[in-house]
Amino acid sequence: MEQFSQLFNQVDGTTSTKKKIDAIVEYFKVASDKDKIWTIGIFSHKRPKRGVTTTQLRTWAAEYADIPLWLFEETYHIVGDLAETISKVIPNKQITTESKSLTEWIDLIKTIKTKEEAEKKEIILHSWKSLDTTGRFLFNKLLTGGFRMGVSQKTIVKSLSKYLDVEESIIAHRLMGNWDPSDTTFNDLLLSEDLTQNLSKPYPFYLAYALDKDVETLEDINQWTAEYKWDGIRGQLIKRESNVYLWSRGEELINAQFPEFESLKEYEGSFVVDGEILVHKDNKLGNFNDLQKRLGRKSVSKKMLSELPASIMLYDIMEINGEDIRLLPQVERRKILEKLYQELDDKYPLNLSEIIDCESWSHLKSIRSAARDKDAEGLMLKSNSGSYKTGRKKGDWYKWKLDPMTIDAVMLYAQRGHGRRANLYTDFTFAVKDGDNLVPFAKAYSGLTDAEFKEITQFVRKNTKERFGPVSSVHPKLVFEIAFEGIAHSSRHKSGVALRFPRILRWRKDKTPDQINSLDELRLFIK
Repeated sequence: MEQFSQLFNQVDGTTSTKKKIDAIVEYFKVASDKDKIWTIGIFSHKRPKRGVTTTQLRTWAAEYADIPLWLFEETYHIVGDLAETISKVIPNKQITTESKSLTEWIDLIKTIKTKEEAEKKEIILHSWKSLDTTGRFLFNKLLTGGFRMGVSQKTIVKSLSKYLDVEESIIAHRLMGNWDPSDTTFNDLLLSEDLTQNLSKPYPFYLAYALDKDVETLEDINQWTAEYKWDGIRGQLIKRESNVYLWSRGEELINAQFPEFESLKEYEGSFVVDGEILVHKDNKLGNFNDLQKRLGRKSVSKKMLSELPASIMLYDIMEINGEDIRLLPQVERRKILEKLYQELDDKYPLNLSEIIDCESWSHLKSIRSAARDKDAEGLMLKSNSGSYKTGRKKGDWYKWKLDPMTIDAVMLYAQRGHGRRANLYTDFTFAVKDGDNLVPFAKAYSGLTDAEFKEITQFVRKNTKERFGPVSSVHPKLVFEIAFEGIAHSSRHKSGVALRFPRILRWRKDKTPDQINSLDELRLFIK
């Protein structure tokens, strides 16, 4: 754990990506292969399953620190991180430090789940006594499953690429998929040349940049392909041998939520395609709220399959009959995708993304302005000569979304943030008018500057009516413009509506609470 603790202090103590990469590379030079694989797993959010509840940890920490539970809870609300709160509150009654490796500590954590509560408590208290402050903090992080080290997947890919002297795109591909640090070796994951050994392994997704300039600066429109941008979830559909796998962009295998695609097992060829998973309702495209009903389920009922059938809108292809074709130009990949789609015909829940026929950028602007009539969020622009890249690379793919819908609302509740913003109120609940009442309709936390968060925090402290742990109910005085990408009816919310990606567009200091919009005006956005 000492080596891992040192790595944590190094990456946590700098904002320089280069310094983080250098620290990770040096760590890989001295760590055991098993510690390396667990470190990669931790960076990739593949942690051991939690074997103890946060309630148990809070109770035991308060007892160990000899303070009342309410005082620990108040401290937790201020600090904003349970692992950090525990490591700071409990006394340093350190016994002889146990020199366990990272893997040995994780193995211990994995055994906790099978123990009775008294034995769990004994193991955890002994561990707290056996670790220094940093080690204790990291142990708590592994226990709670909320690990954040300020290291992106891109940074770990660059570090491994430098350490192993292997191209980043190859490293990124090898890290994809449903591998488990418990039963995967460093050699099998990163040094094996046989990339076909795991038939389910997806490719890293290529991510588009938002178009932040006039579209006409892209010059010749004939060098670009335009398609509609659909409001679903990104999916990678893999058909290899007689197996079908559906991956989300978050590297989750989602076959169980979308069993419609299992029928592709009968298709004799193999391919890997990229597209947008969508659902349909009443013989038309459903909204994102409809799609969410299919997500996060272990299984889907026949009724839901009938009422909200899913399909995937295909817009790229990365592999055909075992051949990686990502380096081919966009126009060539499109021809291969069209040929595959024709072979698959209409037997399967697949659709081909439409190529928009346009004569000029001004013509395309007018098409984009009407994108919502197609139930689309805007347009995608792809360079005809571009390859299918790894991650977010600028220059070949742009998302040209429509301007968001907006509404003026008043703040009703404020909640403290986390980490460096634990002493600031950064998460807010907003309301619109419904007659003489205020109805909450959205939560948002992004869109303000640090200076604005500090100013709002001062307001909250002076205008709190009630407190509910880290949440404060405030006098409705501050008005904000809320932006959102979509809206739908929802029986789960008091307002009767659910917003897609709500965020704060600006603080309307020029408006008073009596000038906010009404619930009826908000509902007008629903098609």
